[in-house]
Amino acid sequence: MIGLLGGLITAVSPCILPVLPVVFLAGGTGRGDDDATSTPGSKGAEAGGGGVATAPATAVPVRTPRNRRPYAVVAGLVVSFAFFTLLGVTIISALGLPQDILRYVGLALLVPIGLGLILPPVERLLEKPFARIPQRQVNKEGSAFALGLGLGLLYVPCAGPVLAAITIAGARGEISSDIVVLTLSFAVGTAVPLLVFALAGRRVAARVNAFRRRARGLRIAAGSLMIVLALGLAFDVTAAIQRALPDYTSGVQKKIEDSDAARQQLSGLYDDSNKELSRCEDGADELRSCGKAPALEGIDSWFNTPGDRPVDLKSLRDKVTLVDFWTYSCINCQRAVPHLRDWERAYKDAGLRIIGVHSPEFAFEKKRSNVVSGAEKLGVTWPVALDNDLTTRDNYRNRFWPAKYLIDAEGTVRYFKFGEGQYDRTEKMIRELLRQADPTVALPEPTDRTMDDLAADRTPETYLSNLRIRGYTGTPLVDDQPTAYRFPKGTLPLNKLSLDGTWTAGYENFTAGRDARLAFTYRAKNANLVLAGTGKVTVLVNGEATKTITVTGSPTLYRLTDDRDARTARLELRVDEGLQAYVFTFG
Repeated sequence: MIGLLGGLITAVSPCILPVLPVVFLAGGTGRGDDDATSTPGSKGAEAGGGGVATAPATAVPVRTPRNRRPYAVVAGLVVSFAFFTLLGVTIISALGLPQDILRYVGLALLVPIGLGLILPPVERLLEKPFARIPQRQVNKEGSAFALGLGLGLLYVPCAGPVLAAITIAGARGEISSDIVVLTLSFAVGTAVPLLVFALAGRRVAARVNAFRRRARGLRIAAGSLMIVLALGLAFDVTAAIQRALPDYTSGVQKKIEDSDAARQQLSGLYDDSNKELSRCEDGADELRSCGKAPALEGIDSWFNTPGDRPVDLKSLRDKVTLVDFWTYSCINCQRAVPHLRDWERAYKDAGLRIIGVHSPEFAFEKKRSNVVSGAEKLGVTWPVALDNDLTTRDNYRNRFWPAKYLIDAEGTVRYFKFGEGQYDRTEKMIRELLRQADPTVALPEPTDRTMDDLAADRTPETYLSNLRIRGYTGTPLVDDQPTAYRFPKGTLPLNKLSLDGTWTAGYENFTAGRDARLAFTYRAKNANLVLAGTGKVTVLVNGEATKTITVTGSPTLYRLTDDRDARTARLELRVDEGLQAYVFTFG
């Protein structure tokens, strides 16, 4: 289900916009209209559409062949994308071929297929290999299937955790039944919107008179578009268009592919090394200690350094380091680069160092010359490490492109941000770390003045998860084992929470033990908490008991407080042993 939903989102993302016009027009360039009927001699039956109908009214209708091109195009795309994403690296390595051979094959396929739509003799030549297949009409759609195969080789969707899981497994040759199922479900999810788009093209071509009268012109237009797309991809013109578009699917992609359920299902990608990184929360509003920064290991080569020599993180212990995981063909990464350029220009003299770790999604992104060229076009001037085996990416337990990790002057990871957005918050963290490294440092004005502070009248949603918790203060959290905690002394600041008594801080929830208590200073009209298990929770607001909640059964949202107006208050919960707490929400 995660793979299927991830594929559905990917197929409507801005990253695949260049292939949509080709899919749309290819679906409407068949030799027959969908379920159309015509009479011998009628205008609709004429191959060239140049005669006048002369057949009698009693002529027997003749059914034109069904146009199956939409199915053929999408089937070819899904087959080639799924097959070569999983096995492309293994095949290329075994045969000793260039890493970007598949990209060139895809580009080479688009040109003759485009010519085939313009020149019928070329199309008949392309369909000859399919002529011996006995299935009715398959040979007629051979060029459409070949078109899909070519598009699948050029299909570079926005990468999320699902595609990352598939890509990593394929790069390592670790193909299991689970990975195959994930790949197929992702491919099917991708196919559904594309097929709808192709069928829409077929229907428009079959139903709109303007298209039917100009079928020949439509085929020429589709063929020309395919050739233009091939040239645009070859010279990276399409990337400039994609960079200009907002990533309108990133939010829903992250919500589905980076949900707790998805993280658990995909967690097999990682071992227990550097597990401390799971303590930090993506895009947190405060700096935290997430453990020592893992080494940059398994690097194939470097560039943008003196003599292309490697950079050792230990040599940067007096600096603030931003490690950026990216890949040059990823549109999300490309849109993030201008912010990195601004930060390097503004803060390099103050002690900021940026290191780009290029972790490829696809085989052609492993070729050094491709990466160097892509970096030059984007204006990347900081050191870049080619992490072709994804070793460093795994060390950082990363599943996104792009991903930014901030390391303080002592070599500790203090913050990370997955995906695009929240650049102002990341810059704020950079400035805080630079001041911590050198309290006397003179910093320039922020490069982005728009700050994404918390809403003035509401505390944000807060997960009780050792991976996603925000605003925690007090005894350091210990993962997955009963631990005694103590409230910190003094007043608990706004939007901060703390634990007392025994708790088990888990991946999905916090489980109460003996004498378990939880305190949270919040601002909102009402506070709510998802709880599960069997027992009672006593609610205290500003030290006064206000209600007792009886919890029974599976996770359910319980209302803790309910006021007429938003207010700031200290909430304290006394929780029976065995109850599980998942997430606070505020309204």
